[in-house]
Amino acid sequence: MNIVWLLVLMVFYNGVASNGGSTNVSTRPEFVNVGAVFSFNSIVGKVAKVAIEAAIEDVNSDPAVLGGTKMIVQMQDSNYSGFLGIVEALRFMEKDTVAIIGPQNAVTAHVISHIANELQVPLLSFSVTDPTLSSLQFPFFVRTTQNDLHQMAAVAAMIDHYGWKEVIALYVDDDYGRNGIAALGDMLAERRCKISYKAPLVLDPNQSNITDLLVKVALTESRIIVLHAYAGWGPQVFTVAKYLGMMGTGYVWIATHWLTTQIDTNSPLPSSMMDDMQGVLTLRMYTPETELKRKFVSRWSNLTSGQTSKGKLGLNAYGLYAYDTVWLLAHAINAFFDQGGNISFSNDSRLTQLRRGDLNLDAMSIFNGGNLLLRNILQVNMTGITGPVKFTPDRNLIHPAFEIINVIGTGIRKIGYWSNYSGLSVVPPEYTKPPNRSSSNESLYGVIWPGQTTQKPRGWVFPNNGRHLKIGVPKRVSFREFVSYAEGNDMFTGYCIDVFTAALNMLPYAVPYKLIPFGDGVKNPTTTELVHKIQTGEFDGAIGDIAIITNLTRMADFTQPFIESGLVVVAPVRTTLNSNPWAFLRPFNPMMWGVTAAFFLIVGTVVWILEHRLNDDFRGPPKKQIVTILWFSFSTWFFAHRENTVSTLGRLVLIIWLFVVLIINSSYTASLTSILTVQQLSSSIKGLDTLLASNDPIGYQQGSFARGYLTGELNVDESRLVPLIMPDDYAKALKDGPQRGGVAAVIDERAYIELFLASRCDFSIVGQEFTKTGWGFAFARDSPLSVDMSTAILKLSENGDLQRIHDKWLISRSCASQAAKLQVDRLQLKSFWGLFVLCGSACFLALIIYFINMLRQFSKHYTEEVISAGSSTSARLQTFISFVDKKEEEVKSRSKRRQMERMSNRSASEDESMHNSKRRHIDQSSSRMSLDNGDNA
Repeated sequence: MNIVWLLVLMVFYNGVASNGGSTNVSTRPEFVNVGAVFSFNSIVGKVAKVAIEAAIEDVNSDPAVLGGTKMIVQMQDSNYSGFLGIVEALRFMEKDTVAIIGPQNAVTAHVISHIANELQVPLLSFSVTDPTLSSLQFPFFVRTTQNDLHQMAAVAAMIDHYGWKEVIALYVDDDYGRNGIAALGDMLAERRCKISYKAPLVLDPNQSNITDLLVKVALTESRIIVLHAYAGWGPQVFTVAKYLGMMGTGYVWIATHWLTTQIDTNSPLPSSMMDDMQGVLTLRMYTPETELKRKFVSRWSNLTSGQTSKGKLGLNAYGLYAYDTVWLLAHAINAFFDQGGNISFSNDSRLTQLRRGDLNLDAMSIFNGGNLLLRNILQVNMTGITGPVKFTPDRNLIHPAFEIINVIGTGIRKIGYWSNYSGLSVVPPEYTKPPNRSSSNESLYGVIWPGQTTQKPRGWVFPNNGRHLKIGVPKRVSFREFVSYAEGNDMFTGYCIDVFTAALNMLPYAVPYKLIPFGDGVKNPTTTELVHKIQTGEFDGAIGDIAIITNLTRMADFTQPFIESGLVVVAPVRTTLNSNPWAFLRPFNPMMWGVTAAFFLIVGTVVWILEHRLNDDFRGPPKKQIVTILWFSFSTWFFAHRENTVSTLGRLVLIIWLFVVLIINSSYTASLTSILTVQQLSSSIKGLDTLLASNDPIGYQQGSFARGYLTGELNVDESRLVPLIMPDDYAKALKDGPQRGGVAAVIDERAYIELFLASRCDFSIVGQEFTKTGWGFAFARDSPLSVDMSTAILKLSENGDLQRIHDKWLISRSCASQAAKLQVDRLQLKSFWGLFVLCGSACFLALIIYFINMLRQFSKHYTEEVISAGSSTSARLQTFISFVDKKEEEVKSRSKRRQMERMSNRSASEDESMHNSKRRHIDQSSSRMSLDNGDNA
């Protein structure tokens, strides 16, 4: 395509050749020539022209930017023509131009980029968002605006956020539109969504073109429409859509950032135009609110005064990027000169060979410093009015982000942001904080959708093309309670049919459908073949007894299961009584017996400790005391203990223990009675393992997935498998057994087997269910109906309707509640551990209180013995043990005797002391009298 453009250009281009020799200029020339190509009168171009002129003036007025060199930017009007854009770009390449700002559209950029590669002249485009202009194919193309990869990632994030899975892409059929929508498809695929219908528009459509296309869109299923167009004619699509009733409730329109470009540039838009786009979501390239931006915005009205006669010219995001593009190029040229680069050009040998003829293509020359300038452009790191300006390794601008806008009333409302750093958010991107990209943290403000509703649209409808959904239903021969087909009136009945119609009735919309029988009516059809018809497109869905298994989920989408099922083993059983010499041990399992016996001994020992010092029944020789403990413990089982308890703590422990014994005794009696009296079912087949270990034949339902499971998963030889159709076939094969040409057991789904056993008491399920599946309704891949039907089935389950339908068709009959089918379980320790914990806690607490009292009494009555015994630990311990073994009465009487002895000793001591005092008094008196007599002599 690009080569064709170049050939056309060679035919039409007829310039004037100049000397092809090299031209050298000084390192810092007085002027540097830069070209600019875009459409001056376009919505993007008229804003960009003012912004570029302002940037040139600012750059040239600042001598620190280019060191005195002036930047001369010659702007050429491509006038909406890709061909003129190419011609003007080629003219720049004749005039020693070091770089070109532009082109404006992707079609022109693809062609000029080939020429730029050859002549090594960098192209800096502030408006081309086409993601296919890659740095590998076009190294001299530099995108100074946001890549459409990021815009489409934002659109995909919005679609995924609202839970939609399919969208319609409405786009302009050129490089810009096709490549942008291709990027959208890739972004949606990453989120398991897709574009269900692509609707291309001609480059300059009229009302007739748009109407024809929107009529096709209206007949499709999806109601999520992404409009990727140009600002010049994009609003016309909304006008036609409103006329066709496609701007009402149920529709979702997402416009790319062309719409905000239109709104920002021509605000306020006419009220009629705003009325046509109510509820539309759109994007705007996000630029942070910085001081530089605020100053430029405040200058804008002065810059645009007198620019247009049609009213005020607003500032859009492209104008901001155009302004920064000039500054980016100025910084790169300055670095180019600082590194010793000079502006020189040389002949292209391949163009020189084309000198003959009238095209004069040899006038164009190669920019020798192109590679150095390109490197400096990509290494620029500055802050502009759009925020930080820097390129990533894949040559996109850093920090891509978009504002998400909702068109409401006469204006717009910002409902959130998207960035590749933090995803969807209601706050502007903050790159200083760590990102949190979990879906639970992504949020947007509420939206006013088309039709003036705040309720999120479902996103799809049944196509309004008169077509009914073709639903396949198996023509079952057996177990017709699930699905039954009446040949005469072409009607289906049964459990599955009732569930399907009840779920459809709960949907908020009508579903036109037709039930189509599948099968020959002689044998049960296989569900694999039925679901395969959905994959091939013959059926839109399938209902019936369809098990949700791995192989089928690869062909279709299934709803929530409406009945649980799974494979079980059915075998003939015989009735027996559980009578054997050791049957009395069966009520308790070994752990229960062991713990119970241990607690008998523990409680007996605790009661003996608590009663030993108070109760004569718990005293005596060691042999007698051991016998007492054992007798007392086990006699409590029969409440026949003859020893009385006199201590408060002992009575507390005994009361709790007797309560535990009462519960255990009652449970044992009930369990033993059941074991000895209830009939049990026994079979030589104990379950799947014993069946597989034998070589006996196995029956299965013809058409069931059980055959594939047995052969593929369990490696059962096919020669052992016997297909059966009717329930009577099951019964006959099981009764005959392997010896008479029957089967040892039948493997089938539980739902069928429960019906089979309802009136046949001589068969039973043996072993455990060895697969866990369920039955669901199947629909085509990615059909939204599977999700809505799943929700309806859950509602049926919650309100009880699903159980009522089950009881209507599948209610259990005579043998369904037979107690013989279940064996009595042995009593487990886990059923009584609370009682044992309660009893153990009481014993432990009583012992703690008891020993605290012992220590208090010991310290009160035996302090002197401890002191006299000295510091020997063994002596103290022996004294304490002797104290504990004595009766409490002996301790108290002994304490009283010692107290009386201490009192008598204290009285005798006091008498002797008084006698001695009197004698000393008499002696002293006698001595004084003797002295007095001596003096008188």
